[in-house]
Amino acid sequence: MIGPSESPRDGLVTFLPHRLNRHPVVVRGLTADELWVCAGLSAAAGFVAGVPLAWLTHSIAMVPTLVVVGIGVGVFAGGGFLRRQKRGRPDTWLYRQLQWRLALRFPSLGAHVGGGQLITRSGWWTTRRQRTSTFIRRGGA
Repeated sequence: MIGPSESPRDGLVTFLPHRLNRHPVVVRGLTADELWVCAGLSAAAGFVAGVPLAWLTHSIAMVPTLVVVGIGVGVFAGGGFLRRQKRGRPDTWLYRQLQWRLALRFPSLGAHVGGGQLITRSGWWTTRRQRTSTFIRRGGA
């Protein structure tokens, strides 16, 4: 007969990996969502830089060239930067940091990304605990 210490209770799994719900790292320390944001912002910067350069050089090929170069540089540099920023912090730190900054700088936009749920008050906090004397009755009732 198997004792209760030798088998899981009611067929439950007794061990679950603690990284089960984390997003996997895809490239240079970035998760898939972070990679898409980094690549999108880098592509937009490459497009903005490519349009005037295409006008100056009379070559429309400058726009897609600078978009591709921008994505490569952005993912390489942005991935390294974000990896250093996220090191030793919880998994949701980056998202909460962005949410907090949006809530402080752009309150109307912050309300749409859940910034209203964050504590944005700055100042001294107290617990309102004071040192009190304790009265203990000794003996009888």
